[in-house]
Order: sequence, then structure tokens, then C-alpha cells
Amino acid sequence: MKEDSKARPWFLASCLCAFTAGHMINYSVILFAQDMLGSAWLSGLGLGLCFGPPLLLGWFAGVLCDRLAPGRVIQAAQGVFALAAAALWFTQQRGTAGAPTLLLAAACAGVAWSFASPARMAALAQIVPAAQLKGSSVLFNVFVMLGFGLGPLMIALLKRAGGWRLVVQGIVVLVALASVLLLPVRTRRGSQHRQSVAAEVREGLAAVRGRPLLLQLMLVAMAGYLAMGPMQVLLPKLATAQLGLAELQRGLLLGSLALSLILGGVLAMVLGPRVRHGAAIFAATLGAGAALALLGSAHDVGPALALLAAVGMLGGMGLSLIVAGIQAEAPLAVRGRVLSMYTIISQVVPAASGVLAGALVQGFGVSVALWVCGGTLVALMLINLMWMRALRTQRS
Repeated sequence: MKEDSKARPWFLASCLCAFTAGHMINYSVILFAQDMLGSAWLSGLGLGLCFGPPLLLGWFAGVLCDRLAPGRVIQAAQGVFALAAAALWFTQQRGTAGAPTLLLAAACAGVAWSFASPARMAALAQIVPAAQLKGSSVLFNVFVMLGFGLGPLMIALLKRAGGWRLVVQGIVVLVALASVLLLPVRTRRGSQHRQSVAAEVREGLAAVRGRPLLLQLMLVAMAGYLAMGPMQVLLPKLATAQLGLAELQRGLLLGSLALSLILGGVLAMVLGPRVRHGAAIFAATLGAGAALALLGSAHDVGPALALLAAVGMLGGMGLSLIVAGIQAEAPLAVRGRVLSMYTIISQVVPAASGVLAGALVQGFGVSVALWVCGGTLVALMLINLMWMRALRTQRS
């Protein structure tokens, strides 16, 4: 549709601004806890609050995305991101006494992520033709990962130029820009036939259970996202404690994730029509887990960069194919609820693994924590490979 093709660039630009701002909030919580408050455990707890609320709110968010126009849900979530930025402002004003407002910022971000992520995925399905949905979903995931990679780089550059005050101002600007860019995008309300929230959630769960490939994609996404939380918590610690990098160098190391994640998404777009998606998902995720584990042994910048690039490219490729598969398999009538389940996975699993990674690094050091996280991912994917027949045989 002509209207859809005009809306798509505005929508994707809004996504990039929103995801970058959201991940800047996440990373600010982690870095402030580690640098100013000196607590790796608090950084893990902060990450848990950033991504934990979807475990409860995500179910309602999915129902809301099937009832209301997703664009309205997105704009409301943007307002909550702005509240998180305000809490960060008070945190940097209070310095070492800022733990309560830091955790408040993390909690606000978690509430915003609960609604923003499924609503943006549901909106994407409305503004692109069905034939282009799978490819557009891979591109959408590239923007998600780009925001994840740009977050720490933006923090490093802005903090160097003007301290935490400028970082928070940058977040506010990006949140506002994301809302403005969304104005030309028109989305539609869902079905007017409504049941109770619990009944609609059960309907969504039944749709996932009734489709073996969709169910297995959801389960393998759980395993794949185990790496995301530890990367956010452990990489800043690896950069300073094991590699001895200064603040800007640390930001550049973390920001190098952006390039590798983009390349992973591009690989998914290029190889997608040519490879069996199921086999590619297993191979990429197993490789990412192995590289993450080996990162624990890296004591020089060169090997660390190479392994980080492998984690980003392989993880980005695998997750992009998973997202595309879920979008393609989700039934239209319950799409918002299915996508909210994916969002719950993509946010709660990193939150839980991030909290555990924070505890591991506190007790055993960053090297052991990386080995445990990477090894766990490899073990889970090998188990999945043995029984997930529908995913193993998935072609495209």
C-alpha cells in the first residue's frame, strides 16, 4: 500500500531513536551503579528492574495491542521513558546517595519496555504488506540491535563532553524525537470483540501451543536471550577489570557491538532466502554461546574485539531469524498477544540472566561469569537441537 511505504521510514527512524534512548537508560543504570555506587550486584538488580516488569505487564500489553491502535500504546510508553529520564536526572544530582532514584529510573524503563516493544512489533505488521513482513521484521530487529549497540557509545561520547547531565539531556532529546517521528504513522484498532483480559491471554497461549514451530521459536528465543543480560552487565566489568580500558575506550568497545549486530542482521537478510532458517538459528546461537564463553579468557583488546564481534554477528543473525519466524507464524487475530510473549522473553530472560551474572561476577569474577553464561547457552541449544524437530526442519 502506498500509505504504508510512506510511513515505514518514519516508523523505523522513530524505532532507532526510541531503542537507542531506552538502551541508554539501561546502560546508565548499570554504569552509574558500577562507577558511582561501586556495586556490581546493584547494577544487576537495576538491569532486572529495567527488564523485569514485562513478566507481569507484558500480558496486559499484548491484549492492549490487539484492542487499541498500537501507535497510541507506543506514545504512552514514550511518556514513561521520559519519566525514567527524569529519575536519572535526580540520580546524577544526588551522586552516591542516588540509589533509590536510580532504581526508580530502572523500574520506569521496565514499565515502558513492557508496552513499547510489542506495540512497535504489532505496528510493523500493520504498515508493511504481508509478503514483506518477514524481511521487514529482520530489518526491524537490526534497528533493535543497533540501538542496543549505540547506547553505550552515546553515553561515552556525551559523558566525556558534558558529564551525566548531558547524557540525560541526550536521552530526553531522543525520546522526544521518537515521538515526533511517529506522528505520520497511522495504525488501526484491533477486534471489537472483547473478553476478559485473562480469557484473551489464554487465547494467545493456546495459539502458540497449537503451532509447534511457533512454540519452538519462542523456546529457542529464551535460550538465545540468555546472552543479552550478561553482555550488558559483564562487558563493562571486563573492559575495566580485565582489559584495563579507560572510560572512552570502554564505551568504544561496547559500542563495537553495534557494527557486529548490524552485520548479523544483514547476514540474516542476505542468507535468509538461501539457507534453512532452523539450521541457521541453531548454528548461529551455538557459535555465539561458545564465543561468549571464550571471552572470559580474553586479556588483550584484540582477541576481546574478535570474540565480541563473533558474539554480536552470530547472535544478531540468530535472533533476527527468530523474530522473523515469530512474526510470520503469529496468527493475525492474536498477533499482539503473541508478540507480547516474545517481548516478555526478550526482556525478562536478559533481566534474570543479568541479575545472576551480577551475582556471579561479585562472587567469582568476570572471567568465570562469562564462561558460565556462554557454557549454559551452548548446553541449552544442544538440548534443543535434539528434540525441536519442527525448527530443525524449518526452511524459510
